[in-house]
Amino acid sequence: MTENLEKEIVQRIVRNLLDIQLLRLVQAEPMWGYTILKRIEGKYGIKIRHGALYPLLNSLKAKDFLKSKKEVKKGRIRKIYEITPKGNQLIESYYNALKQQLETINLEGRREKSEIGS
Repeated sequence: MTENLEKEIVQRIVRNLLDIQLLRLVQAEPMWGYTILKRIEGKYGIKIRHGALYPLLNSLKAKDFLKSKKEVKKGRIRKIYEITPKGNQLIESYYNALKQQLETINLEGRREKSEIGS
C-alpha cells in the first residue's frame, strides 16, 4: 500500500471516529482544546474548527467519557480535559470490536480458518 493511500485511510478513520481519537489523545495526556486541535492537525493532517471541537468535547463530558478542570497555564485560565474510567471503557470496547471485525469475521460472516482451528 502506498504511503498516500495509508494516510488517506487514517484520515478517514480519524474523521469518522473523531470522538474515539479525542479520547485516545486525552487518555495519553490531559490537555486543553487548542492543544487537541494542534495534535490532530500535526498527527493526522486534519484541521478541525473550534466550532466542531468544543461541542464534541461537551458531548463527551455530558456522557461522562471526559471531565474537565480549570487550571492556570502561562497566566491564563485553561480548561484541561481528562479521560474518565467510563471513557477508558469506551476505548477498550472500541478496540475489542475493531479487533473482532478485522480478525475473526470475513465478509460472508463465517469464522476465518485460523479462528476455527483448521
